Amino acid sequence: MTLHTLENFSVDYLQILDEKGALDKALEPDLSDDDLLKLHYYMTFSRMADTRALNLQRQGRLGTLPAATGQEAAFCAPILAIKDSDWFVGSYRELGARLMRGESLVSILRFYNGFEDGSLNPESPRTLPVSIILASQLPQAVGLAYGSRLQGETDTVALAVFGDGATSEGDFHEAMNFAGVLNSPVVFLCQNNQFAISTPRERQTRAATIAQKAIAYGMPGIQVDGNDPLAVFKAVDDAVKRAREDKGPSLIEAVTFRMLMHTTADDPTRYRDDALVESWKAKDPLIRFQKYLTDKKLWDEKKQTALEAELKQSIDKAVKTFESETEFKPDAPFDYVFGNSFALIEQQREQFLNNLKEEADNG
Repeated sequence: MTLHTLENFSVDYLQILDEKGALDKALEPDLSDDDLLKLHYYMTFSRMADTRALNLQRQGRLGTLPAATGQEAAFCAPILAIKDSDWFVGSYRELGARLMRGESLVSILRFYNGFEDGSLNPESPRTLPVSIILASQLPQAVGLAYGSRLQGETDTVALAVFGDGATSEGDFHEAMNFAGVLNSPVVFLCQNNQFAISTPRERQTRAATIAQKAIAYGMPGIQVDGNDPLAVFKAVDDAVKRAREDKGPSLIEAVTFRMLMHTTADDPTRYRDDALVESWKAKDPLIRFQKYLTDKKLWDEKKQTALEAELKQSIDKAVKTFESETEFKPDAPFDYVFGNSFALIEQQREQFLNNLKEEADNG
């Protein structure tokens, strides 16, 4: 009997801009000043819009929504690495990414108030709607990327974004396997924000990293500081270039943290300590990126104040537009739950409308 090693594997970790804003100049990506300022704009926009949406929800003016605060680098930076002609296949916690891909804040507010037409994004037909069911969008991303090649699009890739909880779903593994076998030009980007609702990362998998799951499916995997916009961009940009060159799929694990609740229906204090949250505040992606821009003489406090005033005005306008719309059917959320009419759904619709009528009659 002979025992010998068939393969050796390792997983790299990438950080370019550390928690204190210190830069590894040798790894700094070649991004234009315009791109850097665009990234800062949308990360700030995302943070402010997220805060406003949360306030609206708490005031009873918006439905349940997932908080995105703290993860801006992990979902905004990748958009700089893809083209409008590429597919963006996301989950439900990529607010800034969707804004960068042309979705209006008004449409996003509509969606989180239960109206499916909020999913429409005519500005970017290759941006798929929000996907709530974990990992269900990943096989679709593989198919879109592979199908684009079959249709003669030699330069198209798909960027698939998902959370750490999705890696426990069968669809994740099936998508990874198909992507590897088909050499599909897809980039898998996992936002590892440490908790799948209340389930901590260590209860998801015994693997030391999520990135190493790429090894089993014959593709490269890398772990990056998910709160470092430069590292996230570089990792995604490298993977996108690899996919465009028909070298196959890649898996990127962006280690980040969800600073707020999973959704507004959730109480994070029941499953994680305040000390853990406080420790991540020092790693805030907006603070470190603003310091980086300031060091490059591209930004200062005066510009920041002006930007926040501009964005507040834009957000106020979007909210006003959203709340001025009164022509939606109150029972619209019951439409299209299934492809065909379903008796139980129709019973629930009738009960809902009756309750509304009773409230109006008693009001």
